[in-house]
Amino acid sequence: MSARGRPRWMFSTLDGYRRQWIVGDVVAGLSAGAVVVPQAMAYATIANLPVQVGLYTCIVPMLVYAVLGGSRAMSVSTTSTIATLTATTLVSAGVAAGADDAMGSLMMLTLLVGAVLLVARLCRLGSLVENISGATVLGLKIGVGATVAVGQLPKLLSETFDFSGHGFLRSIAAVGQSLDSVNGPTVLLSAGSIVVLLLLKRFAPKVPGTLVVVVGGILLVWLADIDALGVDLISAVPSGLPVPAIPDLAQATALVPGALAIAVMAFLESAAVARSLRVATEPQIDSDQELMATGAANTVGAFFGTMPAAGGFSQSAVNQSAGARSQLATVVTVALAVLVALYLGPVLSLLPEATLAAMVFVAVASLINIPELVRWARISRVDFWVALAVAVIGLTAGLLPAVAVGVVVTLVLVLRELNIPRTSVVGPTDGVLGIALERGLYTANALANERVILNLVAAQSPPVRAVVLGLAQQEVVTITVLDALENLDRELAQLGVVLHLAALPSAATDVAGRTAWFARLASSGRVHDSVRAGMTAASEGAPA
Repeated sequence: MSARGRPRWMFSTLDGYRRQWIVGDVVAGLSAGAVVVPQAMAYATIANLPVQVGLYTCIVPMLVYAVLGGSRAMSVSTTSTIATLTATTLVSAGVAAGADDAMGSLMMLTLLVGAVLLVARLCRLGSLVENISGATVLGLKIGVGATVAVGQLPKLLSETFDFSGHGFLRSIAAVGQSLDSVNGPTVLLSAGSIVVLLLLKRFAPKVPGTLVVVVGGILLVWLADIDALGVDLISAVPSGLPVPAIPDLAQATALVPGALAIAVMAFLESAAVARSLRVATEPQIDSDQELMATGAANTVGAFFGTMPAAGGFSQSAVNQSAGARSQLATVVTVALAVLVALYLGPVLSLLPEATLAAMVFVAVASLINIPELVRWARISRVDFWVALAVAVIGLTAGLLPAVAVGVVVTLVLVLRELNIPRTSVVGPTDGVLGIALERGLYTANALANERVILNLVAAQSPPVRAVVLGLAQQEVVTITVLDALENLDRELAQLGVVLHLAALPSAATDVAGRTAWFARLASSGRVHDSVRAGMTAASEGAPA
């Protein structure tokens, strides 16, 4: 299919589309829908939100991503991690579950998440956000998995206390305090649902286990009246499509920290899923395009009462394995979700809470990846301790502090690595030493590089009379860097060594040329096109 007649950014996954792929996309969309629709409804309960909120998240954000996204097989709705952070954020902001302002605050949170992602796209921060370490993500997912799994126990046992969103420790305490309210039939239903999900996942992975247990739970209520035995049902699900509304600004300030954390995780999850699904014949995933698509999906979805959205691995994997070749498959999934919203509300209202809780429990249990943590302990102690620290903070102080600590630790590790000078030495030849900097200079590493250069010069025997400094990596030059280079020139001159600069990119040269010091270097023939050319000129004692 030709892109002629539509903007390049719209439906980019249809570029080169072939008609014979349509059947595969339709089948893939229906298969993914069988997983994502009940799963999203279950994830809505993590944040104590009505199940239709999860259903709506399978409509609007999905459709927007289908138009703007670059991954051919990724399916965008909510995920267990995003749903858990949503619950934590709403609780931290003082929004009570079921309160009149809950939906307005949710819409505001989703809008803030979209706005953060769009601002990140305008600032082209896609590659920077992707530098968040895998250790941080692993630790956070362990914290999320344990917190959500424990948070589902009240629903699995039909206890009266529900501390979803209040953290791991408080949820454990609440479960212990209300053991006397456990309902036997609910426990049997929960155990049976978990067993079915695990067996299908193990022995029949192509069968949508979530759909099987949802249908089974509804049939048990309809035919066996298990709700009369004390099995709680979900709140009545209204039929119809989401209606546009205005977010509630009252809690906007309190929601900002959580929105930042959710935006980071939404992009990280989406980028990771998109890259894992890409095949060699498909275009590379553009981080900035994914920021735009995910940001727009959340921004538009906010006005229709959806949860924050991100790429989900399970439904995306089903989508790809069923033959998805473009985002047309996602459009089919959206159409299925619309039909469910329009016509199956009364049927979904027969769904037991324990069934949804079992789905969530099984989904998040896989996030507690202890074997991976042990493997990291054998390979990299630093990564292991970062992951463990983030997990412990998530289980004790809460998930939002865990995200903040993980991001800060990652940035510290990245800055530490960037600040380690990397040089390659040429010569000395005829009393001239060539030093090429393999990393650009900036405020934090300029002094460290200056010391390394001075130490290299001092270590030469016999002493050198000139140094040619290669700056090929210096795409951007600041006043701080220029001051550091001028100071290096002055210190070398006191040692009787002449400084030459080489291979400075043209953009940086234009900026440096506005200073008197660099102008003097250029006029005296001490600025060269390459390190070799500089060494030749310096050894001959002639201008370049």
